[in-house]
Amino acid sequence: MISIRKWSLISMSICLALGCLFASGCKSKPVGPPMGPVQVSVLKLQPQPLQLSTELPGRTTAYLTAEIRPQVNGIIQKRLFQEGAMVHAGQVLYQIDPAMYQASLAQAKANLASAEANLPSLQAKTDRYRDLSAIHAVGQQDYDDAIAALKQAQATVESDKAAVESARINLAYTPITSPITGRIGKSSVTVGGLVSSYQTTVLATVQQLEPVYVDVVQANADLLRLRARLENGQLKSSGADGNKVKLYLEDGSLYPIEGKLEFRDVTVDTTTGSVTVRITFANPKQVLLPGMYVRAVVEEGMRPDSLLLPQQAVSRDPKGLPFVWVIGADGKADRRMIEVDRAIGNQWLVSKGVSASEQVVMEGGDRLKVGMQVQAVPYKADAAAPEIAMAPQAASGK
Repeated sequence: MISIRKWSLISMSICLALGCLFASGCKSKPVGPPMGPVQVSVLKLQPQPLQLSTELPGRTTAYLTAEIRPQVNGIIQKRLFQEGAMVHAGQVLYQIDPAMYQASLAQAKANLASAEANLPSLQAKTDRYRDLSAIHAVGQQDYDDAIAALKQAQATVESDKAAVESARINLAYTPITSPITGRIGKSSVTVGGLVSSYQTTVLATVQQLEPVYVDVVQANADLLRLRARLENGQLKSSGADGNKVKLYLEDGSLYPIEGKLEFRDVTVDTTTGSVTVRITFANPKQVLLPGMYVRAVVEEGMRPDSLLLPQQAVSRDPKGLPFVWVIGADGKADRRMIEVDRAIGNQWLVSKGVSASEQVVMEGGDRLKVGMQVQAVPYKADAAAPEIAMAPQAASGK
């Protein structure tokens, strides 16, 4: 049996042997030279003039719209148009049976003729009574009655004239005409249908489609920012060309004719906080139909000193705020918080945080810390393109 003294000596010998072994291993490991500055690719920001625009959703609206309704009661005798066809101002669309109104006009004319026939006799009687009253051959009351009868007959004549005019107007309303030139839609009534004056149901609708309106909505906050930029000189108006608007259709195609900005509404929608903007587009081939969903690109103005930064240079902090790495004149890295205005293609339009001629890190920013000394080399977009193109193959292969 091994004594406690001998066991302690054996344990001490083993520990000394292991210590020597580890010491010799550490001494044999070579020590490399100290690491140099981190190499990063940088892009020097250069200001450039940029035409800014805003894309707004909207819908097309007819330039003029006329809802056809009857102004007299009657039976539809004829329909004188083809649904979907082009009609002209003054063209007869429907014919209401005019027989009753022709009879009313004839009756009114007869009443007028009867009233006018009584006037000469009453006028002569009044003249005689005036002379006789002057010599007291007739009483004053008889003369007054003659005057009253003459005035009543004259009033009857005027009333009958008005009745004749009313009957003539009603008769003129029996042919229902189009007040504007445009394309007419479907008819809600057929021949033989009963219609009433100023009914709520529309017989048909005529819409002028050349030109057409496009109504889009713009947030009032964006409109205020745009005005502020124009006033402080950040944006410069493009003059007459500033009102030109491009239009994209529902299928994504570009409408070949540019539009013109007509006006912005003077009232802000209280529910959405937006303002309606109306644009006019020529529509010679009537491609634009009322109710179509479109996207209008409205020119805002020229920004003479825009700073565009590739999106790959911009990172986000845990709060989602954008930042970039900037290399100062002393060759040290600095993390800079920025503000971006909008995306333009694959670039950000930077409004705050960096300035012209500063060097922004494009590649290698994930290895940087604030104050770290770096070696900056110019960024080459062409050299990076093959790596981007090869990335999907590397991920899907081997």
